[in-house]
Amino acid sequence: MQSRRFMQVDVFTPTPTQGNGLAVVLDGDGLSDQQMQDFATWTNLAETTFIQSATSPDADYRLRIFSLSGEMLFAGHPTLGSCAAWLAAGGVSKRTGVVVQECGVGLVEIDQSGPMPAFAAPATTVDALDPDQVERICAALALPRDRITRTARLNNGPTWQVIELQNADDVLAVAPFATRGPEFRGVALLGAGGEADVEVRNLGPASSMSEDPITGSLNAALACWKYETGDWTGPKVIAQGTCIGRTGRVYADCREGTVWIGGQSHILIDGTVTL
Repeated sequence: MQSRRFMQVDVFTPTPTQGNGLAVVLDGDGLSDQQMQDFATWTNLAETTFIQSATSPDADYRLRIFSLSGEMLFAGHPTLGSCAAWLAAGGVSKRTGVVVQECGVGLVEIDQSGPMPAFAAPATTVDALDPDQVERICAALALPRDRITRTARLNNGPTWQVIELQNADDVLAVAPFATRGPEFRGVALLGAGGEADVEVRNLGPASSMSEDPITGSLNAALACWKYETGDWTGPKVIAQGTCIGRTGRVYADCREGTVWIGGQSHILIDGTVTL
């Protein structure tokens, strides 16, 4: 065991402690998969990341992302939060204004040149959501079928079962109490309006919480889908976490065919951990 640089970061919020917490081990080389999983489970946060030496010559670092129950190929708030920690610890990118992260979905660019950091959303696969599953979700959430405007099954590393409702009030009115169990993992709701352009909720996430405070990978998938269909044009501000007392804000935009997902990060703890 050795002392390793450690930070805890609050991501996707303008107000520290109102976003999604992330544990970051900055000296992650030499740890086994089991050691990383054990520490991630111990932190009891939705995700814990480990920054390691890159294996790709084009990357600035390699990122391993662990939830309470397993490793993830990609996740949004760990991407922005880990990048913020790496830069705060003295990291210098190979390319001016861009940090390149190596992770399970490949290389992810994080643009540092704008008003806030933003990552290039990974490619998203869009499929139909099975009608029988839609009915099961509606029954579990007591969701009126006539409030649904569109459904989809999205995959950008994680898989999302998406139900779009008529407006933000419909999204905020849903009680998540019955969405436990593997068949309801990754149930996402969205509706226009509310405190931002769009209100989003992630119910029954893989982290085993009843609701995720703010989910970058989900919002990246939603943005890829909605910009592709033409439903969204121009920059969008997405609110998440409203029902659980968080002020989550994700900033989405599509520029020259690339979807960018941005947000603020705040380093709340800076120290060491013995692993």
